[in-house]
Amino acid sequence: MRFHRLAFSTVAIVALSAFQGSNQFVRADDPNMVDTVDADAAAATTEAAVPAGDKYEFQADVSRVLDIVVNSLYQNKDVFLRELISNASDAIDKARFLSITQPELLVDKAELEVRIQYDFDAKTLTITDSGIGMTKDDLVSSLGTVANSGTSKFMDALADGAGEISQIGMFGVGFYSSFLVADRVTVATKHPKSDTQYVWSSKNGEDAYTIGEDERGNTLGRGTEIILHLKDDAEDYADFGRLQGMVNHYSEFITHPIFVRKTETMEVPDEDEEEDEFDADADADAEKADADAEKDSDESDELDVSDEEEDADAEKEEKPPKMKEVTTHSWVKSNADAAIWNRSKEDVSDEDYQEFFKLLSKREYGGTNATSWSHFDAEGNINFKSLVYMPQDIPRSLQMGDVSGFKSSMKLYVRKVLISDDFELLPKYMSFVTGVVDSDDLPLNVNRETLQESKIITIIRKKVTRKVIDMISKFSKEEMPEEEPKEEAEVEIDEEGNVIPSEDKEVEEEKEHPYITWYKKFAPSIKMGVVEDEPNRKRLAKLIRVKTNKSDGKFISFEDYVENMKEWQKDIYFISGQNEDELAKSPFMEKFDEKEVEVIYFTEPADEYMVGHMREFNGKKLTTITHEGVEFDDEDKDLTMRRKTAYSEKYRPLIKYMNKFYGTAVAKAKISVRLGSAPAIVSSSEYGQTANMERIMKAQAFAHGQDVRGNMNIKTLEINPRHPFIESLLDQVPDVDDEDAKAPIEVRDALWSVLDTALLNGGYEINEGKAFSLRMMRSIKRQLGVESVELLDEIDPPVEEEVPPEMDAANMDSLNLDDFDLGDVDLGDFSGVGDEEA
Repeated sequence: MRFHRLAFSTVAIVALSAFQGSNQFVRADDPNMVDTVDADAAAATTEAAVPAGDKYEFQADVSRVLDIVVNSLYQNKDVFLRELISNASDAIDKARFLSITQPELLVDKAELEVRIQYDFDAKTLTITDSGIGMTKDDLVSSLGTVANSGTSKFMDALADGAGEISQIGMFGVGFYSSFLVADRVTVATKHPKSDTQYVWSSKNGEDAYTIGEDERGNTLGRGTEIILHLKDDAEDYADFGRLQGMVNHYSEFITHPIFVRKTETMEVPDEDEEEDEFDADADADAEKADADAEKDSDESDELDVSDEEEDADAEKEEKPPKMKEVTTHSWVKSNADAAIWNRSKEDVSDEDYQEFFKLLSKREYGGTNATSWSHFDAEGNINFKSLVYMPQDIPRSLQMGDVSGFKSSMKLYVRKVLISDDFELLPKYMSFVTGVVDSDDLPLNVNRETLQESKIITIIRKKVTRKVIDMISKFSKEEMPEEEPKEEAEVEIDEEGNVIPSEDKEVEEEKEHPYITWYKKFAPSIKMGVVEDEPNRKRLAKLIRVKTNKSDGKFISFEDYVENMKEWQKDIYFISGQNEDELAKSPFMEKFDEKEVEVIYFTEPADEYMVGHMREFNGKKLTTITHEGVEFDDEDKDLTMRRKTAYSEKYRPLIKYMNKFYGTAVAKAKISVRLGSAPAIVSSSEYGQTANMERIMKAQAFAHGQDVRGNMNIKTLEINPRHPFIESLLDQVPDVDDEDAKAPIEVRDALWSVLDTALLNGGYEINEGKAFSLRMMRSIKRQLGVESVELLDEIDPPVEEEVPPEMDAANMDSLNLDDFDLGDVDLGDFSGVGDEEA
């Protein structure tokens, strides 16, 4: 077992500070030492015999040890509640297990639960469980001895007969995490076999504790009550929202119910005050009625009520009720009903799986359903249960492309208690996967936050990753879901009884497979997996879907491509660029379209990185058609070679001149036998980057000190020997051996235009934009027959009087008086205008 490094510090402190009897040690610089040391003994090389004498026991400074244990093992104060709830759960499990053979243990209290309440005014936090409780001896042995675990002893006693029971606390230090937030801790406990309820109490930093009978008597029935007197900097834990959030985070799936008491203060009508006022008003009204009766005894039965009396009665009725503040308490269940990953798959419905996914991912996915899930048990060196989900929607972080900073949604549990959600249980390319991993025998350090051996996480990651890939693969192979029957639309019938086709009828699109819908969103993650996950690269490659020049816009797999390959075809061909339309029109595609050879379109930046690591699929090499040297095995190799040799001999002067003329703009010029209508094209070397990859590398946002020339590919200019442009250039270029000969400007511009066109067709950028602009200007000048490009003189127009703008009579009909706001215009002055003239 690997101990925390600070545990060794504890041992050192105990060893140095705990010896009793200082006369057993002598300082080296003590003058008395000279008289007590024998010279012969000092020169002896053998070990001295242990002298007979008094025996002393080591005495540890318990308060110092406790301080080190608490403050070095736990980095987060919140874990104190997790530890206490885990201990409470253990105590309840122990009571439930023992009640199988001793049912009388549950007589005093049948409920098996944990209750948490707080008192903000008293600054206390109380955790109560209905577990087995403790006797006085248990208090001494368990709480009076640091790192003495009652749970561990109980599990040892059970040996192999534990059945389904699962105990969480195994180290005996979890209780002391209370002192992270408390100045004083009081524990009241009642064991079923003890007639007395005891109280254990200790202050933070003291060397002692007290145990006595509880003056309140038997208030628990059975179980334990822990009262934490909070420190000044821990008062915020006396809050319902804070406590419920901590329970949800750490102990959400504890088997037993956890209730948190919610305290609310509200205003309600003061009924007591209203009753007093009502009684006083009633007495006054009665006295007044008696007086009025005596006064009006001789008068008429009709009673006149004054206006003042009516107003007084109205005010009395409209007077708002007096309010008072009332504090109410209610218990709120704060953990889930059950950890469904511990249940059999046959007992969990699809609705249960979907609800659990929403519970896990409510923050990231906003309550949407999962696409698929995998529920499995792993057995081997490490046994664990896991439940993983594929979401429907892309996480917000992935939408921004921030894969490195995305936090995994996988959570690690030990016996249904959350240990951490920061472990890398899956590789980063699977960061969209949500789920849980729970192990009963995962070896932890005493703080439960770090694993003893990093290889444990490696094993779990390997198994869970494989299961996620299998889940996605299974989903990709599912049959298309059946479409719901649609109601038949009404049709029109002609006189002969034939159906008249509807002109407005829309062509129904073929329904897309659910995996394709999901793949469109998460394809970059799968491709990243091909790049990073070498052990699973072949499995991930089978999940990739691509479009080709023969797939009619639909996605196919690499396996489908291999099945469609020509008999003579040895390689898997692809071309990369920015969009499918651009790639379909590329000059590189002409020969492949002519031969009906399928070519994959790669249009995403991740594709370039993927093919850089995925060199082959099922023994078929991936080859880009933009590289030089692409050949077709269906052609007569002898005839092809003879033609190439003949063309090379014919165009040798042009090729030599081009190599000298272009300089470093291209590595070389050569004859190509694969071009169709294009006069030339620029290809990359066989093992170099594609033009698309070069563009991606130049666009790196955070590249430091990037060498643009270093990222430039080795370019080859392939010329089409059958194109008239090339034939014409052969006749017009001068002899390369004649140093005095210089090609005319028109020929030089034509040569550069051929290269510029070839670069653009090959997906590259033009070398020099300014030189290109000048060549275009000269070309436009020749086409328009302009002799000079000198600017003309400025015109000097005469001074003219201001003329009002002319109205376009043709648009007068479009004016509408309703468009004008005439709200402030008084039309009264114009009424009758024209009547006199009429």
